[in-house]
Amino acid sequence: MRLKIWISSLILSYGLVYGQNPKPPTDWHIQDGRGALKSEKAYQELLKGKQGRKIIVAVIDSGVDIEHEDLKDVIWTNTKEIPNNGIDDDKNGYIDDVHGWSFLGNKKGENVAQDTYELTREYVRLSKKYAKAKPSKKPEYQYWETIKKEFNAKKKEMEMQMAMIKPMYEGAVQNEKLLKEALGLQEITLTDIENFEPTTEELTQAKESYLGILKLGITASDLKDYVDYLEKGIKYGYNPDFDPRKIVGDNPKKLNEKGYGCNDVKGPDAEHGTHVAGIIAANRDNNLGIKGIANNVWIMPIRAVPDGDERDKDIANAIYYAVDNGAHIINMSFGKAYSPNKDYVDQAVQYAESKGVLLIHAAGNDSKNLEIENNYPNRFIKKTQKEVSNWLEIGASGWKTDNADFIASFSNYGKTKVHIFAPGVDIYAPIPHKNQYKFNSGTSMAAPATSGVAALIMSYFPNLTAQEVKDILLESSFKITDKVNKPGKKGANTDMKDLCITGGIVDAYKAIQLAEKKSREKGN
Repeated sequence: MRLKIWISSLILSYGLVYGQNPKPPTDWHIQDGRGALKSEKAYQELLKGKQGRKIIVAVIDSGVDIEHEDLKDVIWTNTKEIPNNGIDDDKNGYIDDVHGWSFLGNKKGENVAQDTYELTREYVRLSKKYAKAKPSKKPEYQYWETIKKEFNAKKKEMEMQMAMIKPMYEGAVQNEKLLKEALGLQEITLTDIENFEPTTEELTQAKESYLGILKLGITASDLKDYVDYLEKGIKYGYNPDFDPRKIVGDNPKKLNEKGYGCNDVKGPDAEHGTHVAGIIAANRDNNLGIKGIANNVWIMPIRAVPDGDERDKDIANAIYYAVDNGAHIINMSFGKAYSPNKDYVDQAVQYAESKGVLLIHAAGNDSKNLEIENNYPNRFIKKTQKEVSNWLEIGASGWKTDNADFIASFSNYGKTKVHIFAPGVDIYAPIPHKNQYKFNSGTSMAAPATSGVAALIMSYFPNLTAQEVKDILLESSFKITDKVNKPGKKGANTDMKDLCITGGIVDAYKAIQLAEKKSREKGN
């Protein structure tokens, strides 16, 4: 999450944030600026008057608000299923899956909202075997030692951050209240406070303190969000005694289980998935909200990502569901550091490859070098370490043209692990709650930006395979030859080719040009 990066930067005194003000235009990522997709230019100059086919993009995520004004007309419908008759009409193993499926709920309407982190689940699993065991050189015991050490360190770090940030938040709320009252304003800006002349010592201290966080691009509201994140992490994420899985009612040991879950594709918190779906395919013709990147798209919502870490079983079965129900592209804006059932996920990934389905995955938001740290799922098959051919790993770039701020400071990267970057900072898209919209940031936004361009290519050039579409996106990327900022570092200090395979940004205009050429050469 971008907020996590903001606060971590504050704690570490890096000051590596993209400040909240000013915001870019709400459609910056689809326009023709440096680092933007240039997809609108492609529509106007390359696709005008052309007809495309419908492309199904599965969004494996936290849930999607399928009634949102900008999404309701682009949601996939399973026409083989009769709604709400309690029968698996199409015999695909899922009852009443009219608009997708949720692997995080049950037929009674109960949903998993929070879950633990995979690190915690591994700690619990291994502690049952090794908590009282004698030291051993066996690989699994050594793995347990690593897990135990990391779990205790992460839990302690979160508790320490809470002890520091919560008082900061409470102070910010009090200072904000004092300043608003003194200024007679309901909302205050950095300029308001800088121009304010305090009349008391209390107001002087409030001004100095609040200016300190505002100049880092952080507000009391941001601090509240981070306190909420820390509270959930302590209460749920790193809590060995918390296990919500009984709600789902599946057999955790039966990985290839079908039919568990329910047809509630929205769930209790669909902001992330709704935003992702909107970036890809928000209705371009209704004169509401925003324009999605791709027309001719059906969004297939698949709920498999809770507030916490997703489970391998759910992700694998979500991939199988998407492929078996006709998805051309699967967007995966999630990730974690451990994957105990990676083999099963790998099988699903290879199944998608065999069916010609393109998988697009967010690289993650921890400023990590994926050459040395893990972010699962990934395209490397555990048993063979061979790469699948249908996978794209996406980092996040921003809207600021200054090379020192061009790459998102939070984005994971990797010279051979990340394929390409795409717009992922301040992306404006739909969220639930009465047809609202919001700026969000993350590689979670960069992945659907790429999925949208891939859908465009598949729609207008149907004779191209998933592998060919992937290659076109990489070959046509806009190459960044100047030095740019390395995530986690300030200043233009690295080559783009050290951050990803292509050394470039997704470019829809060039991709469409190349797709047209290759499609024509290939013929029908």
